[in-house]
Amino acid sequence: MDISNALAERPVFVTGADGFVGSHLVDTLVDHGANVHVFVRATSSGELHNIRHRSEDVTVHRGDLRDKHSVEEALSVLQDYDDSLIFHLGAQAHVGESWDRPYDTIDSNVVGTLNLLQSVVDLDLDIAKFDTAGTSEEYGNVSEEHRENHDFAEDGRVLLSERSPVNPTSIYATSKLAADFLTMNFHDAYGLPTVTTRMFNNYGPRQNPRYITGTIITQALEREIVELGNLTPKRDMCYVQDGVRGHLHVALGGNPGEQYVYGYGENVSMREWTETILRVGSEEGYWDDPEIVQDEDRYRPGDSDVEELLVGHEKLTQETGWEPQVDWEEGIRRTIDWYADHKERWWGRVDWR
Repeated sequence: MDISNALAERPVFVTGADGFVGSHLVDTLVDHGANVHVFVRATSSGELHNIRHRSEDVTVHRGDLRDKHSVEEALSVLQDYDDSLIFHLGAQAHVGESWDRPYDTIDSNVVGTLNLLQSVVDLDLDIAKFDTAGTSEEYGNVSEEHRENHDFAEDGRVLLSERSPVNPTSIYATSKLAADFLTMNFHDAYGLPTVTTRMFNNYGPRQNPRYITGTIITQALEREIVELGNLTPKRDMCYVQDGVRGHLHVALGGNPGEQYVYGYGENVSMREWTETILRVGSEEGYWDDPEIVQDEDRYRPGDSDVEELLVGHEKLTQETGWEPQVDWEEGIRRTIDWYADHKERWWGRVDWR
């Protein structure tokens, strides 16, 4: 797929553009010459963080997904175009915080998505594709009553695809599933060229340090112990740049009205992931041998943890040619380098001090 030619001078609107994945998407869009419009939450300072270095290359629209007026005002810029792309990545995206801030999570993720979709209809925008970013957390755990509807790898691990049943176990996952369905509702009712994407567990530079990879790295850089929650669950860890490429492949080559899931295609327990990060960091000279400590206060509440996530990305690969390019050790190395070089970007945000 020739992404550069497809994006050159193309109008693109990105929500959540100053976030983790969104900022990497903005970087890629700018590098390919797109006409990039970013929607970021309005604050008293108006300060950008992750895309500050791109402020001269993009058009910034400030507002709030929960406020229909500001959403519609920002999207009205697309009335002058007929081939624009919309990437909807804005969300409250932390599982743990969804239990602490359930109403904000629903408002941002569900009402925010509805405001965006309804504004496209109200403005009568002629768009090429609308991509709503979902999450692998929507699959949850395999329930016995639906076990026969799942696919399994040869070694017995559940293999999750577009056909797999969903079973959300957190407010975050439920809110994202609702956003997915709303996105498809607007395709069915109004013919909007919408797609939904479920990128499996992402990691990389700029990620909030409260997520597992950043939690491990920031603690290892600063002290001799790494305190974590449940290390039994298995996750399919996908490097952020591969995730961005996935969004672009779906937006440029996916079929409207369909869903696409993707990730690394292999999973690892959180204990093994921790041990790999600590080994790579030790080999690179960032730390010696921090002790891994499990803290029950860091567990998810009740039975809400998801035991195992593993993706089968055959659909996206067959239709668009997408495949992951960054292996775990290289991705981990790049991520450690970023945290080590940018302490000022994460020191005030960690939850282990």
